[in-house]
Amino acid sequence: MALRPVTSSSHDVEIDLRYATADNFTGEPVYARAACWLHADALSAMERAIALAKAQGLRFRIFDAFRPQEAQRKLWAHTPDPNFLADPARGSAHSRGVAVDLTLIGPDGRDLDMGTEFDAFTPLSHHGNTEISKEAQANRFLLLGLMSTAGWDFYGNEWWHYQLFQARARYPLISDTSLPDRMMG
Repeated sequence: MALRPVTSSSHDVEIDLRYATADNFTGEPVYARAACWLHADALSAMERAIALAKAQGLRFRIFDAFRPQEAQRKLWAHTPDPNFLADPARGSAHSRGVAVDLTLIGPDGRDLDMGTEFDAFTPLSHHGNTEISKEAQANRFLLLGLMSTAGWDFYGNEWWHYQLFQARARYPLISDTSLPDRMMG
């Protein structure tokens, strides 16, 4: 299997998989079991980003990584908004194991201010939005610089979302049934 596990202890990141809890835009858990997975190629890029952040005294909090195709269908059924969610008919980079939703954690252990919460489906979440504080803009640019330098592409509508380049062309969709321990129950 091309997917590899990511844990707090194996990669010195905080894992806060929002879709395994009710703390997400649907108001209920989407995943029955929290597990953070990335395709081996994405994991290599994530490890580069982790090293770059560490050199700045920063760490990452991961909100989502591999998202089974079954979960993508549930999210789309709840909120079919192509500005913030990939239509499951086309498939998401998350459902290919090559996308990650995350933020930066400062030396004090708190999330850096990014101007909006994760999954705030509003124009304030767009990269380059100048209606948020200067500090939040600078933090978004810092995140963008770390992730881009490590080999990630960004999605303009979501400051938290990064994916490998040409994800749809290079990586197949992956089902929950491909996991050793299913996330969807």
